[in-house]
Amino acid sequence: MRVIEMTSEPAVAGDRDTVGGWPVLDAGQSWPECTCGRRMALFFQIDVPADVAVFGGEHLLVFQCPVHNDAAFGPARLPERYWETPLGGNDTAFWRILRHRGDVVAAEPDPTLQPLRLVLREAGPDDEWEFRVGGEPDWIQGPEEHTCACGAALEFLAQVPEDFGFPKRPEAPEQIDCFDSDAYGLFLGNMVYLLACPRRCDAAAAWPVNQN
Repeated sequence: MRVIEMTSEPAVAGDRDTVGGWPVLDAGQSWPECTCGRRMALFFQIDVPADVAVFGGEHLLVFQCPVHNDAAFGPARLPERYWETPLGGNDTAFWRILRHRGDVVAAEPDPTLQPLRLVLREAGPDDEWEFRVGGEPDWIQGPEEHTCACGAALEFLAQVPEDFGFPKRPEAPEQIDCFDSDAYGLFLGNMVYLLACPRRCDAAAAWPVNQN
């Protein structure tokens, strides 16, 4: 289990642990777009440490539309291609979680969030509510389970704490319904638990559980 810490050090093209910056994609993989037609903002990306169960060695990227900001809700058994299907009363599929082992650096950086380097460190006993990858989830409202459309039970990969702000570029507009005028938040600032398909039926087969 590793805590993910945001630094003030600017990210550069080729960095793999970042807020914003240049997405590292798989071969043939395109920058995700919201169903509204806008390109999604890269909130963060990390290389999952090799010793993290199930998902070690994968590259994780989390995107959300810069205009649409809402909570994500879905059924226990998720439908086909749920990552691109509006669910839970939302009229857009406004987020995307990707995992792969590729190394294709996007030609340009994300224009919304400041490109900052992230560092990962070993978690300690007081780090249960931190931004982290691996280990077990720290549920606020109790465990929540989801089954992928392929039939596999989704497994915990990472968590983002409540009201965690990802600093925006000065020229970027304020995010709608955000808790911070200088930052963007994932899913209205809810606690986010990233669950992913252990069968890897698709690079985007992952679900963001929201609790508060």
